Amino acid sequence: MTTPNLAKIERVDLREAWPNEARDFTPWLAANIAELGEALGMDMELQQIEASVGDYSLDVLATDLNSGRPVVIENQLEITNHDHLGKLLTYAAGYDANAIVWLTKDFRDEHRAALDWLNQRTGEDTQFFGVVVELLKIDDSRLAPQFKPVATPNGWRKESAAKAQRSSTASTDRGEKYRTFFQTLIDTLREEHKFTKATRAQPANWHNFSSDYSGVHYTAVFSAQKQAAVQVGIERPDAVWNLNLFKQLEGIRSEIETELRQSLDWQAREGRKSCQIVLSRSGSIDDDYATLSEITDWMVDYILKFKQVFGPRLAELMRQ
Repeated sequence: MTTPNLAKIERVDLREAWPNEARDFTPWLAANIAELGEALGMDMELQQIEASVGDYSLDVLATDLNSGRPVVIENQLEITNHDHLGKLLTYAAGYDANAIVWLTKDFRDEHRAALDWLNQRTGEDTQFFGVVVELLKIDDSRLAPQFKPVATPNGWRKESAAKAQRSSTASTDRGEKYRTFFQTLIDTLREEHKFTKATRAQPANWHNFSSDYSGVHYTAVFSAQKQAAVQVGIERPDAVWNLNLFKQLEGIRSEIETELRQSLDWQAREGRKSCQIVLSRSGSIDDDYATLSEITDWMVDYILKFKQVFGPRLAELMRQ
């Protein structure tokens, strides 16, 4: 039997890649926020670095596209300390955050226990994550970063379509019906198409997916008018920017609709916080199982087509 010639993985000090936390690591993280999102099972979108909280500055402010709520991220390229735990709670309160992430070189046992305690004492809408940042190399390879969650909300990574289905069967709550439906949708897109990093559905009638461009997302939604829809949402705080991008896309409406082989509903929504480009069909969360399965397949199909059709055009417009 031949002995394999295997290399050894070596853990490298973080300062070799990022000598200064504020100047080096935070900008790198902002540019690679999707990698952190993947480790946590979220589609995460950057909002701001050094975001103001009173007299203090949060390292990174992001958005969980699933819930649409803020994610606060505090970096520490050393072992955890009480000072950063206090900052983390201050920033969480300042932004009413949905997810609170502490990135660090290593966790003291008492600080990991503190995050576990907070997760046990807070509701489902507030989640605390402790994440160790590692730099790895094999022999003389380039350095490779890795995010390793060491403290997570209870059951965060165990949520599955089967569990959501059992919950829905046991309850008539409308939110659980939505959770069941969208859990199946995101699991299909993640596992079969590598489209999303999200792992957990919310009890809401919509789910956002990243377009890879800040302020633009793809959405699957049920409306109050018994319509199921897939749409492009353009939603930055800057309404002028939103409308400008919408009009540029509308200027090539004919080629977009020809490629999709569908007529779309173009909603400029001037004076409102977002613009939308919508494809809809009949459908309600109260439909029978067979119809909901058909709607799932339809949404998967058109979310993928939207990415294929809008993606290159968004890339070109963003470059301009």
